[in-house]
Amino acid sequence: MSRTRSRSTSIREDEELRLPRPPGVFRRFWARHPVVADILITAVCLLLSIGTVGISDSGIAERDASAFDVLVQVLVILGCATLLVRRRAPLVPFVAAVVLELAFLFTMRPGGSPLVLAACYALAVYASTRAAWIGYGASVIAIALVVFPLAWFGVVPLQNAVNSLLNGVVLGLIGTLVGVNVGGRKRYVSAIIDRSRQLLVERDQQAQLAAANERARIAREMHDIVSHSLTVIVALSEGAVATPDHAQARKASATAAETARGALTEMRAMLGVLRADDSPLPLAPMEPTPPRDTVAAAQRAGYPVTLSVAGSAEVSPAVAHAIGRIVQEGLTNAMRHAPRATTISVRLGYTPETVTIEIMNDGVTGPIGSDGFGVRGLAERAAHVNGRVDSAPADGGRWKLHAVLPTGGTGPVAQNPTTEDPA
Repeated sequence: MSRTRSRSTSIREDEELRLPRPPGVFRRFWARHPVVADILITAVCLLLSIGTVGISDSGIAERDASAFDVLVQVLVILGCATLLVRRRAPLVPFVAAVVLELAFLFTMRPGGSPLVLAACYALAVYASTRAAWIGYGASVIAIALVVFPLAWFGVVPLQNAVNSLLNGVVLGLIGTLVGVNVGGRKRYVSAIIDRSRQLLVERDQQAQLAAANERARIAREMHDIVSHSLTVIVALSEGAVATPDHAQARKASATAAETARGALTEMRAMLGVLRADDSPLPLAPMEPTPPRDTVAAAQRAGYPVTLSVAGSAEVSPAVAHAIGRIVQEGLTNAMRHAPRATTISVRLGYTPETVTIEIMNDGVTGPIGSDGFGVRGLAERAAHVNGRVDSAPADGGRWKLHAVLPTGGTGPVAQNPTTEDPA
């Protein structure tokens, strides 16, 4: 079951990579049927090797020659059979080729097997280039250290020794050179495919992270819009019910309706990015909510809110958006948790480097939890623009929200609100 799943996953990845078909009919056939290719190579190598077996009539008795003839034939069959495992264990046919080459010293035509060529090729393709050159050099040295002493002491003819050494040098060099070229290209293509698969995985991970960030942003915006608007609407509705003045009640109801329509418009703009059409998602933040509008809405709801702005500076759209949302959430918390507050002051201080936001209110009668989405959203907004927010009780039963944001940004700049105090 797991093997089927792994194979299906690999097929899907290859389809996503859109790899081109291997060039050539024979190359595609070998790639799809590696076992058939290994059997054919083994059969050809066996046919070319078995014909070279013939025992010299000098120095070996007839009985011993017959036994040695059978031994060499068995070695040829076993040595060529090792090519069947050349992909998994390329060192096995290489060692068999060196042993068979030394056995051919005692035959009539030594060094007639192409097994050395195939073994060196397999070592270079399926092991490594370094292993191929080390193996080639070691095989040549080993053959030389065996054949020359045997020829010196007359155990084998000098011609046999020279032929065996030349066969190991020439065929081994050809197989190594071809194998290094093919193996290097094979490993390079494999590395490119692996890197492409890794990029696909990273692309999917980046898409998931982007989706998670977008969901968090939408949740944060929805919380600020709904929380603030509903708080103002509730205050206006309660005031309209409590007042005996019909004109004042009508005005409060109209203001509540206007606040609800504004919140609905903001929610439509926010949820518009979730539409399943081909329109691109907005990359820039939404239009910032001016602190003056937030304060004016709170004042219409009957809260004693004042706004003071000091200094002037240009801020990026992201910072302007964060300022508006922090003021909105700060006032919402003050109206919700201190409904009997006598003063709620909002102060904005602009310098060329930073923007300072301070919201102070009294009327705090009990502990206020800090594990809600509002406090977390304030911290996330400040961190998004490399700023910080502190929200904690102050002296005299008051509550203080203090935020410091940098004015710098990469996008177009937006002017801060005017410095006139609406209160």
